[in-house]
Amino acid sequence: MKKNKQIDETNCPVKATMEIIGGKWKPIILYYLKEGTQRFGELQRLIPHITKKMLTQQLRELERDEIIVRQVYAEVPPKVEYSLAEFGKSLKPVLELMAAWGSEHRLKYDRDK
Repeated sequence: MKKNKQIDETNCPVKATMEIIGGKWKPIILYYLKEGTQRFGELQRLIPHITKKMLTQQLRELERDEIIVRQVYAEVPPKVEYSLAEFGKSLKPVLELMAAWGSEHRLKYDRDK
C-alpha cells in the first residue's frame, strides 16, 4: 500500500482551490457562467435560494480574484453581465468533473437524507 506524501496544510493544492472557489454558492455560480455570459437577474433565476445580497457578495469576490469579469453597459437601466475571465475558464474541467460526479452520486445522497 502506497503512503500518501505528507503535505503541509498551507501548501495543500486543494486548500488553495477551495479558498478561491469554495463555499456553498461559488461553484454553482461558476457552473452557470461556464455555459456563457449571464446577467445578474438570470443568475438569480438559475439559483433561486441565493439572496440578492449573497449573490452580489459572491460575484464581487469572484471578480476580485479575477475568476469572472463584470461588464457594465451605459444604459438606463444599467445592464451588467458576468462571464468567466480567462483565468476562470481554466476551472471549466473542474466544474464539469464536479457536475458529472454529482449527477452520478446524487441519488445516493438523496437516499441517505
